[in-house]
Amino acid sequence: MTRIIVADDHTLVRAGLQRILAGSENLEVVGEAANGAQAMALLEQTPCDVLLLDLSMPGRSGIDLIVQIKASFPRLAILVLTMHGEEQYAVRALKAGAAGYMTKECAPAELVLAVRKVVAGGVYLSLAMAERIASELATSTVDTPGYRRLSDREFDVFLMLARGLTVSDIGDNLCVSAKTVSTYKARVMQKLDLRSQTELVHYAIKHNLLRDEL
Repeated sequence: MTRIIVADDHTLVRAGLQRILAGSENLEVVGEAANGAQAMALLEQTPCDVLLLDLSMPGRSGIDLIVQIKASFPRLAILVLTMHGEEQYAVRALKAGAAGYMTKECAPAELVLAVRKVVAGGVYLSLAMAERIASELATSTVDTPGYRRLSDREFDVFLMLARGLTVSDIGDNLCVSAKTVSTYKARVMQKLDLRSQTELVHYAIKHNLLRDEL
């Protein structure tokens, strides 16, 4: 029996995932968490084989959380299930230690397939995401784009700003102060040599980082 913990801050999403997985042979949801802190506490108390993880829960950055979890539970397979379809998120998640990455638009059958693959020691990416990553690698130049040099938290803030969220909105999403977000914003602007919010949005569009919003 494959034991699964679902970590997502939306109750309806957790309930839907529970139904999908419970209807599949040899898969059992043994716990649910609504944020990173709950996920860590649950993992310490409840043995499991796969963590189904949303990247956008309140609190600690999803990428940071993956690093923390893998440090404490190196044998745990982490399968990211998220709204973020940008390949840069997928690359960062895999580098941090995730065994798979898929968006919430996936079909139930694909989710079950992904869980079975990562628990067997494999890596799972949807075909569309794999093609995006391969295309980016094939077309990349020797010069590394500036956005790849952003830290994981800076990249989070950068994309939220590009989507039109205010500093206060971002602070609420990440459970940090507006002052902290402003510091990250200043670092992003400096690293990318941008002078205004408009330039930041244009930069994100130019590098196809908002393709799911267009």
